[in-house]
Amino acid sequence: MSQQVRAVVARAKGQPVEVVTINVPDPGPGEAVVKVQACGVCHTDLHYREGGINDDFPFLLGHEAAGVVEAVGPDVTAVAPGDFVILNWRAVCGDCRACDRGEPWYCFATHNATQKMTLEDGTELSPALGIGAFAEKTLVAAGQCTKVDPSARPAAVGLLGCGVMAGIGAAINTGAVTRGKSVAVIGCGGVGVAAIAGSALAGASPIIAVDIDPKKLEQAKRMGATHTVDSSGTDPVAAIQELTGGNGADVVIEAVGRPETWKQAFYARDLAGTVVLVGVPTPDMKVPDIPLIDVFGRGGSLKSSWYGDCLPSRDFPMLVDLYQQGRLDLDAFVTEEIGIDDIEAAFEKMHHGDVLRSVVLFS
Repeated sequence: MSQQVRAVVARAKGQPVEVVTINVPDPGPGEAVVKVQACGVCHTDLHYREGGINDDFPFLLGHEAAGVVEAVGPDVTAVAPGDFVILNWRAVCGDCRACDRGEPWYCFATHNATQKMTLEDGTELSPALGIGAFAEKTLVAAGQCTKVDPSARPAAVGLLGCGVMAGIGAAINTGAVTRGKSVAVIGCGGVGVAAIAGSALAGASPIIAVDIDPKKLEQAKRMGATHTVDSSGTDPVAAIQELTGGNGADVVIEAVGRPETWKQAFYARDLAGTVVLVGVPTPDMKVPDIPLIDVFGRGGSLKSSWYGDCLPSRDFPMLVDLYQQGRLDLDAFVTEEIGIDDIEAAFEKMHHGDVLRSVVLFS
């Protein structure tokens, strides 16, 4: 039998979201039903509402979540009812060519729940990133549930489900930031600030934060940036070079997802340095016009970071432990705690850069 719960749905492109009743089926083979405790409002949810991902409306929004497993389907052994979990959108298959070569963080066949959640009239919903956690309960693949310390604060650790993990992973996993490396981060929203926190955790220095918003630069300093550059009035490439002895940074992380800022990142890195693209571009954007001789002559690596190249089963428990030890301030990412009816207002605040994360709490 299915359950009926309240949830947030985007019915059409650009239209305000609605709080409606949806049907959540009992878990089938390989599936789990999770009672959601907290879910962050991520920019990806706004992308879904605006039709920037695809046009498979209606969408069940929400994906940065933590909660408690309520029920599991047949053959599920990795999690059990009562487990406190962070939801992830990389349920590793274990059988694809990436998994077979020992790189499951690149899994090319990640999967979601087989059954569909629906509106009351039976219309099938498309869950954001295969999760759909702006809901009192949600149905996911059991592999999307990662067990962590149950004493951790759901509003904080749930953010590892997307943006915070993407930023920390872009620095540590994709960019291979280590002690003594210099880092610049262009774009200091939630993902960019998380990249700064990850760089600080790894011992990088200097850590240079670049943005056009003074409020975001202040947030970046609180999370570990040693220097800030207001690129609304300063050439960020020249500023980064000046702060790194004229050389450029060893790792430059682009957390905006625009051609012009990616080009800045390209020229702001040192010879043989690394550029990491973690900002998500729109389908119409093109690689900027850069002479091929510059690509060859500067050497190094140009990388994209998928979900911070994370392996949830490895990275989530480790980062939660660091949070519990006071070494990773996940609480600093939670700007406000809101209810399920406040998501449209949270989108507006996010659009204006007023929050790192609004987090929906469920009773």
